[in-house]
Amino acid sequence: MKFYRSHILVCGGTGCSSSGAGALIDRFNEQLKLHALDQEVGVVKTGCFGLCEAGPVVIVYPEGTFYSRVRPEDVDLIVSEHMLKGRIVRKLVYHHETEEPAGQSLNDVEFYKHQTRLALRNCGVIDPEQIDEYIAFDGYKALARALTEMSPQQVIDVLKESGLRGRGGGGFPTGLKWQFCRNSPGEKKYVICNADEGDPGAFMDRSVLEGDPNAVLEAMALCGYAIGSDEGYIYVRAEYPIAVRRLEIAIRQAREYGLLGNGILGTEFNFDIHIRLGAGAFVCGEETALMTSIEGHRGEPNPKPPFPAQQGLFGLPSNINNVETFANIPQILLNGADWFRSMGTRRSPGTKVFALGGKINNTGLVEVAMGTPLRKVIYDIGGGIPKGKRFKAVQTGGPSGGCIPESLIDVPIEYDSLIEIGSMMGSGGMIVMDEDNCMVDIARFFLEFTVDESCGKCTPCRVGTRRMLEILDRIVSGKGEEGDLEQLEILAESINDTALCGLGQTAPNPVLSTIKYFREEYEAHIRDKRCPARHCKELLHLEITDKCRGCTACFRVCPVGAITGQPRARHAIDTSKCIKCESCIEKCHFGAIIKV
Repeated sequence: MKFYRSHILVCGGTGCSSSGAGALIDRFNEQLKLHALDQEVGVVKTGCFGLCEAGPVVIVYPEGTFYSRVRPEDVDLIVSEHMLKGRIVRKLVYHHETEEPAGQSLNDVEFYKHQTRLALRNCGVIDPEQIDEYIAFDGYKALARALTEMSPQQVIDVLKESGLRGRGGGGFPTGLKWQFCRNSPGEKKYVICNADEGDPGAFMDRSVLEGDPNAVLEAMALCGYAIGSDEGYIYVRAEYPIAVRRLEIAIRQAREYGLLGNGILGTEFNFDIHIRLGAGAFVCGEETALMTSIEGHRGEPNPKPPFPAQQGLFGLPSNINNVETFANIPQILLNGADWFRSMGTRRSPGTKVFALGGKINNTGLVEVAMGTPLRKVIYDIGGGIPKGKRFKAVQTGGPSGGCIPESLIDVPIEYDSLIEIGSMMGSGGMIVMDEDNCMVDIARFFLEFTVDESCGKCTPCRVGTRRMLEILDRIVSGKGEEGDLEQLEILAESINDTALCGLGQTAPNPVLSTIKYFREEYEAHIRDKRCPARHCKELLHLEITDKCRGCTACFRVCPVGAITGQPRARHAIDTSKCIKCESCIEKCHFGAIIKV
């Protein structure tokens, strides 16, 4: 292994890769060789650093200097100044508008100060394609300890004592789930990793697999040892090519090192892992549908009981956890249950990873201790709402979750507290909305997603959600009627009580939570035929105010000739012709065109 005086870490996650991180790596290698520094400075392609809004991201160690939005032409300056002369390139150092850029390192960035990175501990730190780097950060040490010092039951006992709850949405105690599977009779059992991340705006599992795939492999092997399994499957979306490639590399290297396969670490324990690619069906995130898909059948859920621990993959006892759940387990086995319980809350120990997106300044991946107030995530970590807009709501839990209003912004983030207010943790999507978002249309958007993704196996989900969507479509188009809200609530309750799987049962949640907290918006749409957020096109028209200077820019851009007027005189819009494309608003330099 080669030793360097400095390392240049370049984010190689999906976000930064799509922004040209590969070209940066090539350019760094060229420039280092040009300046005869290639034997002193190493370039490392890592996983996601988390601050996706600032990508492509480059960090130089040992200083820890955090460069953001780096372009290929910036590489020459970083190498010639920072790497050759030791002078930090101030203009490229990341800074938020409220922060000073000079000499700022990763630990100085407000985005990271309030985080506790456990599942993401190695993401952005190691090269995920080199197993030696994972091992250098205590990788596979937990597996070695378990195989040589602990019985399978002792492994499960530590997990039960830790209080780790499943990070895939349900929040079921992980140790208890493992115990059920261990207690199920059968010589053959399976370990399954659910990496079928289908929530809109969610990319937590993808980032863990891209940045630290061996943590998941080690945890699956630990699970295999604990429950008595010798075979595992990772079910991952085919739309995650970087994650799939790094998993393939990690599995191959683990086999070469004797960490997967037969006689692991010289013991009698055998365990191997296979990858299965999903075709993108949202329903395959449900555990019984996922297993049906692995078996080669159409991905549809099955009634429970029997539960997977009793009768799962190929009809045999199976344990299934999601990526983030597995990513926590090696550290728990290494550091102990009390260490894990020292983070988070009594009911929800540990941390949670969120994909923070929507109307927020710092979009990206964050990991905070359970119980952290929502306000801290949105303002201290997320940097607040762009353009000085007012925060309106945040949607958690994806299509199965709910919308949390501004009045509840101080709610602690944990499983039970979110359920109590009509939302849920879900897998970790967190979409922020501002004053311009129409909550009726937001509910319609998530329900439309559910209708499109319904497998159609059960009538409540197949028909009930479509009936709800039809009502919402009428409301946002100005054709809502008295009694629509009551009908939505009746349908939602019926679907919740009778749908076959958890996805169908929770599909009405976005609608119910928005009716609960934003009922006045629904009533304005229905009774006044008005959208308070001025978003729903059928309920608004465009108007030119006296700010108009008669520059004719709007006249020239209108595709349907709806704008009339003379140069240097106030123009007007014929609402009977206007198609509300808003091209005129985008073109107006004086802010003279408004939505009414």
